[in-house]
Amino acid sequence: MERNLSFNLHVLTARLDRAADRILRAEHNVSYSRFVALTLVGELGASTQRTLAEYLGVTEPSVSRMTAVLAADGLLDVQPDPAGGHRRRLSLTDEGKQLVASIQQGFEDRLAAVVAQSGVPYEEYAEHTARLLATFDRLEREAGK
Repeated sequence: MERNLSFNLHVLTARLDRAADRILRAEHNVSYSRFVALTLVGELGASTQRTLAEYLGVTEPSVSRMTAVLAADGLLDVQPDPAGGHRRRLSLTDEGKQLVASIQQGFEDRLAAVVAQSGVPYEEYAEHTARLLATFDRLEREAGK
């Protein structure tokens, strides 16, 4: 029985997430969810815990616990927001930046190998993925208007 495309996408995403988590835990002693948080902080610049929680789709207390662990591991700098209040500003430490860059390159290399084994030219895969992401970004912006 042939599965529908949305189901296949769900299965593929779940497999990629599990594989990434296994690799990260074994090679870098960090979970996939924490790596995603570090990546988002790096891409967002000095972000707040609230912004990170929104991007991750989790609660602020959950992000607060996660950022405390990442800060204790020397990967994340957590500072009071200069604007005041209870907000905390987040930025990657040099060690966090190095870890994210190293993991991203390793994942890129592994993904390129898997895509090549599937018979799909990597450049085409990358182009189509970028177009899909741009479409999602546009739809999210339009929905936010």
